[in-house]
Amino acid sequence: MRLWGILSLFLLAIVVMAKRDYYELSKKYHPDKNPGDDSAQTRFMEIGEAYEVLMDKEKRAAYDNFGHEGLQGGGHQQQHHDPFDMFANFFGGHQQRRGRPRGADTSTELTFTLKEFYNGLDTDFSLQMQNICDKCSGSGSQDGKTHTCSQCNGRGRVVVKRQLGPGMFQRFESPCPQCQGSGNQITHHCKKCHGQGVVRGDRKYNFHLQPGTPRNHVEVYRGESDKSPEWDAGDLRVKIVESSAGNLGYRRVGNNLYRTEILTLKEALWGGWERTIPFLDDYDNTVLLKRAPGEMVRSGEVERIRGRGMPVANSVDEYGDLFIQYTVLFPAKAGIKDEL
Repeated sequence: MRLWGILSLFLLAIVVMAKRDYYELSKKYHPDKNPGDDSAQTRFMEIGEAYEVLMDKEKRAAYDNFGHEGLQGGGHQQQHHDPFDMFANFFGGHQQRRGRPRGADTSTELTFTLKEFYNGLDTDFSLQMQNICDKCSGSGSQDGKTHTCSQCNGRGRVVVKRQLGPGMFQRFESPCPQCQGSGNQITHHCKKCHGQGVVRGDRKYNFHLQPGTPRNHVEVYRGESDKSPEWDAGDLRVKIVESSAGNLGYRRVGNNLYRTEILTLKEALWGGWERTIPFLDDYDNTVLLKRAPGEMVRSGEVERIRGRGMPVANSVDEYGDLFIQYTVLFPAKAGIKDEL
């Protein structure tokens, strides 16, 4: 009787775990959270089925004796199907995936000056990436031949039994150690990739920096992350960063540009000056600032020059504005008379 008591407590613990994991997984794979994802919808239905069988004594008995056929009203040849294997598959360490898995994304950065952001450019860059071996087409075999793994019979997974307590075991699936989960074995390994099916090497890309591209824009190259025969490649994500150098004294805020200009006290009070400052545009590379005689400028005054800001991305001949803030440089008291 004591063993039955221990077993009952063990089963109760599994049921409690199943309820907790059911709610977590059903939220994760709910169709409303995964619109258009057929695999998530299938997963959601399978999780519901596993939970329903585990929680219902009659359905659990039908599954135990006849498997899925018993749940569908058929199945007259009695077999033993442990309903807690269904629990382990859906709520335990091994969660099945439908279809090919997706590889991880790769992130990198490209840095450009503000002048380059203004004018735009085309540039090539290369990255060390994992590629499918071109000698064996990803098979890992020198002669292109593979053989079914003798340990897992081509499934890629084996059933492992783990003892939880006296007389109590848990069965779960894990990748086959003999074929590393591929289901196949290779007799003659490819000399280039040494049987791995993949090699690392430079992969070249082209990037077009559009005039006015926003700072920290992320360019996505679909399916250009590390490649492997075992998964669908993720994306390469390139963050476009602005360098702190090469800005010619301009600061960018949205589509507008800002710059500070220093005036002497004489220029600020009497006017009658003009100066040409360098600008970012490759074709119109200067800006003229001037004041008529007698036109005073206060320290902190801001001049707005319309249409001389950054190009607006994805537009035709549309620009922000340029704002010039003037700062008046006051001489020491002893030199004010000489300054004026």
